[in-house]
Amino acid sequence: MASLTNNTDHTGNHTPGAEKMYHESPDSSTNNSNAPNGMGRQMTHEEHETAVKASRFGYGPLAHVNTANSGRLPAFGGEFQPGLYKSVKERKFANPAPLGLSAFALTTFVLSLINMSTRNVAEPNLVVGLAFGYGGLVQLLAGMWEMAVGNTFGATALSSYGGFWLSFAVILTPGGFQIEEAYLSNQSITAFHDAFGFFLMGWFIFTTILLMATLRSTVAFFSLFFFLDLAFLLLGIGYLHPDAKNHPNPPVIKAGGFFGLLAAFLAWYNALAGIVDDSN
Repeated sequence: MASLTNNTDHTGNHTPGAEKMYHESPDSSTNNSNAPNGMGRQMTHEEHETAVKASRFGYGPLAHVNTANSGRLPAFGGEFQPGLYKSVKERKFANPAPLGLSAFALTTFVLSLINMSTRNVAEPNLVVGLAFGYGGLVQLLAGMWEMAVGNTFGATALSSYGGFWLSFAVILTPGGFQIEEAYLSNQSITAFHDAFGFFLMGWFIFTTILLMATLRSTVAFFSLFFFLDLAFLLLGIGYLHPDAKNHPNPPVIKAGGFFGLLAAFLAWYNALAGIVDDSN
């Protein structure tokens, strides 16, 4: 008669969630020879290990690894995750985080230099091309690929900031969507500055939410969002509180550009960490 016993691993520890095993008695081989699907035979060691793994993990690129038993994985800015998902070594996709970080870094770098009036350049028209192509489209695609590899944080952050650059380009496209011109014709430049300040403050709130998710991460990863958060805050204040000439407050805008510059370099640093990682 086949007996039903609890499944344990080779160390004698009980494995929760694994299927129970059937053990047949020595004289039951003939009686169970016709058992369906081989239910009457004992599992081999390889079959046992496969069953244990299957009971613990899902498979495929969208599988979310349950880390409750193995503990929190190390955070890694090069993977753009704060320590919640399995490492890039164990998945069959390339790491999309360095691509998204690089797109964010270059676009932020150029805009921040303009915000700081570097070499007296003050008009952000050049950034429109970068914001549509690299910071917008490429970063959005990187965010979608982060979703494919199961990194919810990376997918949310990169896709959202890709959307930020696309919307930024739409607002500032000269003669294209005529958003600024609509404010000038119907209201005033002050109304546009206030509306753009609301836009930036919304991104400040969103970045603060992401910042809270990186509190237990690496210093470089946390600092990226900390400086970016300060940049959004100062730029929003600069537009909401213009100077006497009704221009965005120059000292505050320059301060926001400075912190944006720091965020750009930290994004490049985290991208480098992902590119030169030993899994590549």
